[in-house]
Amino acid sequence: MTVWDAVIGQTMVPELQRAVRDAQLLLDGRDKGGAAMTHAWLFTGPPGSGRSVAARAFAAALQCPAGGCGACADCREVRNHTHPDVAELVTDGLWIKIKQIRELVPKAAMRPSRGRWQVVVVEDADRLGDDAADAMLLALEEPPPRTVWMLCAPTSEDIVPTIRSRCRVVTLRTPPGEAVADHLVHTGGVEPELAAFAARAAQGHIGRARALATDEEARARHREVLRLPFMLADLRSCLDAAAALVDTAKSDADRRCDELDAREAAELVQALGGGGNGRRSRGLDAALKELEREQRLRRTRVQRDSIDRALVDVLTLYRDVLTMQLGADVELVNEPTRPSIERLVGATSAESTLRRMEAIVAAREALEANAAPLLVLEAMTLALREG
Repeated sequence: MTVWDAVIGQTMVPELQRAVRDAQLLLDGRDKGGAAMTHAWLFTGPPGSGRSVAARAFAAALQCPAGGCGACADCREVRNHTHPDVAELVTDGLWIKIKQIRELVPKAAMRPSRGRWQVVVVEDADRLGDDAADAMLLALEEPPPRTVWMLCAPTSEDIVPTIRSRCRVVTLRTPPGEAVADHLVHTGGVEPELAAFAARAAQGHIGRARALATDEEARARHREVLRLPFMLADLRSCLDAAAALVDTAKSDADRRCDELDAREAAELVQALGGGGNGRRSRGLDAALKELEREQRLRRTRVQRDSIDRALVDVLTLYRDVLTMQLGADVELVNEPTRPSIERLVGATSAESTLRRMEAIVAAREALEANAAPLLVLEAMTLALREG
């Protein structure tokens, strides 16, 4: 099993494999041009398409003498995030800050310890703040000969033009449902029927499909979210439904962040000598305050991501309603809820379904723009009721 097996349902793998071969020629001194290899790459694709997975597979293939065998120490270390010549920036907050880029730049400038490549992978590069983007641009303009930057973002337009122009863009697509289901069956031991359901419900989002296939709680939340359109009988029920979405997202954020927050705080106190003897080192209070601010930002992002996943689920339900109203001969995303979908089909028109879908899209955009979640969701549920 090679590193490329983790890149599901994509057609751009041969392009990366050609770059790996050219990179090897450069290392061997047999090709000074290396036309397929460059020092900066931008992996783009919709959420769940596997941007960072593809970038890490590429990083492993560059470090592997065999071009990504998947079995050697280099491949295993990249997969386990422990390779000394592969640095990764994964932001938990809403933005990547200049401090984080400044910490990466010296690492990127170092010679690779194992003589191949110094690779820097930046997830969510679309979250670069202006100062952080400027700092990264300086590193990209005059890179060391053995340094490779790999940025990940939903689209190339999400990256500032000065950085985008220095990168070779690799475009990923939403993986076909069949490919995602097959991956779940063969790598996760998921039953075929459950894998097919998860892939269909996740609409090609690999991480979401894996969660639906392996976590009963995730499936229960999915079923509960799909009940929302049928609960909007009056003003009170609309407001209650919006509050329930926010409360569920908050509980999800608490579950994912509470233990991590406590561990990070304890590690910081120990690192700065604040435990055991009753004395607090100089700067500990300030460091704890900064950590708490970062943790609040992470919690906010987790909560909004949870709400967004719920809105996508509701959007797929209305997509099913619309396809039936238009007589389209396509498979329903939410086949288990067909009886409920048929009730909506008979009670509404295609025009009203489109208006409801537009209301959900508007809510997602408002949340992305940092609007207050409860107010956004209240407006959305009222729009869904009115149609």
